[in-house]
Amino acid sequence: MSNRFRFSGDRDVNRLGFGAMRLPSKDGMGGPARDPEAGRAVLRRAVELGVDHIDTADFYFSAGGAVRANTLIREALHPYPSDLFIATKVGPVIGPDGLSHGTPADMRGFVEANLDGLGVDRLDLVYLRIGAMTPPHGESLAERFEALAALREEGLIRHLGLSNVDAVHLAEARAIAPVTAVQNHAAQDDEAELLAVCEESGIAFVPFFPVGGGRELDDGRLAEVAARHSATIPQIGLARLLASSPVALAIPGTGSLSHLEDNMAAAAITLTAEDLADLS
Repeated sequence: MSNRFRFSGDRDVNRLGFGAMRLPSKDGMGGPARDPEAGRAVLRRAVELGVDHIDTADFYFSAGGAVRANTLIREALHPYPSDLFIATKVGPVIGPDGLSHGTPADMRGFVEANLDGLGVDRLDLVYLRIGAMTPPHGESLAERFEALAALREEGLIRHLGLSNVDAVHLAEARAIAPVTAVQNHAAQDDEAELLAVCEESGIAFVPFFPVGGGRELDDGRLAEVAARHSATIPQIGLARLLASSPVALAIPGTGSLSHLEDNMAAAAITLTAEDLADLS
């Protein structure tokens, strides 16, 4: 199985990428700020280690917006390497009252904020994110996706994706414009159905919270396989995710250089048929 994936016949990327959510704050969105220089150092080292796919969002920021993921990416890596592919998400609004979601009319502002924050004229991939942690079944995304498709036609976006969706959402969006990637929690109920559609159509399947493939990391089977490979349980979780499908991409995130090194080492782990059987 190749360790590379090509987005819709366009950009070829390492299937083990990097997620930027934890760069501004170790507690995730809106938590206490990390040292910005530490975040910039992690980004520079990630690229040195072969990362050419970074996943981010304009709403990835620390408390009060003091440290923002997109700003760190621009400061650390701009002008960007020609092979760097940056994916971002739009839809959620993180405010003082918690999480809300934008309307179709908000999509242009969301896209422009990402363009400005990253310092680019066109975004490589924009996911429409809906709902919170589980797909909002029965909720239409058509109008919001149509607004993003129009911005793609304007040349502001290269590829479109979906995040936190079910198979019905994916079909609804594909009737409007091509979908290049789906970013979901790997453990949701219809994972197999979505993954099958993605494999058939050449759509990237990019789970968020990918360490452990979206599953519990204290699974004894993971520990047994990790011992065989002299690896850590998170490394085996990442290796399992990458072995699950040629369209599966991993975007583990961290604000720690040592954790980054550990995560990237998972790319060198080749799971055997026995390993995969034990993990199934």
